[in-house]
Amino acid sequence: MSNLKLTIRNLGKSYGTDQGPVTALQGINLDIGENEFVSLVGTSGCGKSTLLSIVAGLDDHQSGTVLIDGQPIAGAGLDRGVVFQSYTLLPWLTAQQNVEFALEAAGHTRREAQEIARDHLHLMRLSGFEDAFPSQLSGGMKQRVAIARALSYRPKILLMDEPFGALDALTRHHMQELLTSIWESHKLTVLFITHDVEEAVYLSDRVAVMTNRPGRIKAIVPIDLPRPREYALIGSAQFQVLHRTVLDHIRSESLIASRMEPA
Repeated sequence: MSNLKLTIRNLGKSYGTDQGPVTALQGINLDIGENEFVSLVGTSGCGKSTLLSIVAGLDDHQSGTVLIDGQPIAGAGLDRGVVFQSYTLLPWLTAQQNVEFALEAAGHTRREAQEIARDHLHLMRLSGFEDAFPSQLSGGMKQRVAIARALSYRPKILLMDEPFGALDALTRHHMQELLTSIWESHKLTVLFITHDVEEAVYLSDRVAVMTNRPGRIKAIVPIDLPRPREYALIGSAQFQVLHRTVLDHIRSESLIASRMEPA
């Protein structure tokens, strides 16, 4: 793959417990190209969020390498934007101020921060809500502010950990369509974690399926669906085949895990 943005090689992560050491990730290898949208799926506890936290620089690892544009990461950095399931907004700041806060921390002047924040809130269809506090916004609107903030300082890669997991089904669909529209218009590299297979197939260029713990990459499924994507695509036979392929990989891991559970 040319123009690699993210390169992960032989990544391993272990941690200690009262019962002894536990290997969370083992021999993870994954490449993500520039402007590619890759989703990571797998059974609960397989290490998806741990992997994303390592790429974000929020967690350490014992072996292997993580490279952004060929350079090793050294802790958290503005070259990576992170969006979590929880909105992580500062409740005492307005939507506009939440985005400005991140931009000023990145070195922008007050005037620059105001303009960029306003532009990104407009991009996320939040014009008119710049002065609203988080408590005055719906869950979907809070998450749009969080995404606007993560995009505002132009990171090299956007890392999203089940960002729509706490939303109701209709709002979640709207957010998926909005994210797809923004990605197709503006292009950026995205690593997206979800437990929703339909969501992964709808959003992605490729879906990487992880094994049970210790997490490895079990399979990578190319999503050869046309873009721009519309939600009606979910009813197509081609979509259903891809959905079943990803689901079968996850289900096989779930069956393995159930056989290993004590009787």
